[in-house]
Amino acid sequence: MKTTRLRQHAGTLALAMASLLFAQAHAAEEGPALLKSKCMGCHIPEGNDSYSRISHQRKTPEGWLMSIGRMQVMHGLQISDADRRTLVKYLADKQGLAPSETEGVRYAMERRLNTVEKFDDQLSQMCGRCHSGARVALQRRPAKEWEHLVNFHLGQWPSLEYQAQSRDRDWLDLALKEMVPELAKRFPLENQAWADWQKAKPKADNLPGQWSFSGHMLAKGDVRGVMTVTADAGDTFKVSVKGQYADGSPFNGEGSAILYNGYEWRGNLKIGEQNMRQVFAALNGEMKGRMFEAEHDERGLDFSAAKEGNAKLLAVQPAYLKAGSEAELTLVGSGLSGTPDFGPGVEVVKVLEVTPKQIRVRVKTTAEATSGIRAVSLGSLKGVDLAVYKDIAEVKVVPEFSIARVGENGGSTPKVQGRFEAEAWGKGADGKPYRIGYLPAKWSVEPFDERAKEDEDVKFAGKMQPDGVFVPGGAGPNPERKMMTNNAGNLKVIAQLEEGGQKGEGHLIVTVQRWNNPPLP
Repeated sequence: MKTTRLRQHAGTLALAMASLLFAQAHAAEEGPALLKSKCMGCHIPEGNDSYSRISHQRKTPEGWLMSIGRMQVMHGLQISDADRRTLVKYLADKQGLAPSETEGVRYAMERRLNTVEKFDDQLSQMCGRCHSGARVALQRRPAKEWEHLVNFHLGQWPSLEYQAQSRDRDWLDLALKEMVPELAKRFPLENQAWADWQKAKPKADNLPGQWSFSGHMLAKGDVRGVMTVTADAGDTFKVSVKGQYADGSPFNGEGSAILYNGYEWRGNLKIGEQNMRQVFAALNGEMKGRMFEAEHDERGLDFSAAKEGNAKLLAVQPAYLKAGSEAELTLVGSGLSGTPDFGPGVEVVKVLEVTPKQIRVRVKTTAEATSGIRAVSLGSLKGVDLAVYKDIAEVKVVPEFSIARVGENGGSTPKVQGRFEAEAWGKGADGKPYRIGYLPAKWSVEPFDERAKEDEDVKFAGKMQPDGVFVPGGAGPNPERKMMTNNAGNLKVIAQLEEGGQKGEGHLIVTVQRWNNPPLP
């Protein structure tokens, strides 16, 4: 019964992240009172506003939201949305993670659900077979709390001992005697990074102002513009965005944001007709992370921004140039001035526009220019590269492995698309491969293996669009398929470059709906 209710509430819990944007500035004052009134019935007071279990964990805002949501679903906690927002803000500020503790696993918060995780076999087999390993890596506990977590798992889901990679060994003994000490060592409650961050945590008043940004959305292309941040109550902000994609289409909108723990930026904006979320790390005058549609997290863009007053090069768009050609390039950043240097063999023919946030130039390169990567510089500013190429040696489909999901067809769950681009690679004079960039391609799908061919997966699983977007089939049993099965499929994704005709392959699994969709997968 509890598991069923948890699944029923999973979608609501994921959507609740958007409502966190309106947390009040008085979280620090109300947080202790809420812990006492809402949590003390089960969690034992330990003095100094500390409570059993709660005060011995550190998590991201998403992690604390999931914990409170679980208390509501599984243990009958009665709490208003406003109080939940306040409590998440208080706990994420007081018991969050230092920036260095989130490195390498931010993809879970950023909803990069096609990430292939690379953890050791022990963590992957014991934890990563049911949820992402990143969910484990984004929390901190002492050994006793990791032990409690093992016991919670066994009590809540007793069948896990009979599942694959459990029933063939003494799972509980391994979990308690090997995993608990290992997790306490890898992800301890107290460490130097957290101690240092608490002393150096910046204030939210560093963030208002204009931010020049650059981004890239798969199957859509580069985007650039300016994000204006205005201070609101406490650690909340009003946000407006004005920009455009490389094809000229607008990227404009507005919304609000909140800052947790000195650097965890969470925004909720309406860009055009789409509601989008922002999950960024805001550090040292920069923001980095991902924006994605609220209802379709697969439709997202990589995002980086620099605040006015912080001179920085963010990107050159496009980031490639064919030898013997002319093209228009745009440098994106903050505090820009002067004429850029694109390295040997690349000449600036004309400066078209110079502003502190972008510089547009016309360049040409000789046919004899050496293939490879050029470091771009603008005075003392560096940090971005331009790829010059003559020939294309290899094509990679990005992402190499992807999952799409059937949906709609009378149901409430939307389809989850597959989105792809063709990444060209060249070989430098030293024979080593180098990345050129995303180039236009023709797209198609084929059966991944003989079974997929026999089951006619290409016919039923969905359609590949000309822009590299795969739209899966409808949900539910399909009377036209053998045994009336659903529209799942196992497909090869084929990209054929328009320039040169080289082909690359990726792997796409089309599967059923994702019913349990928490903020951290």
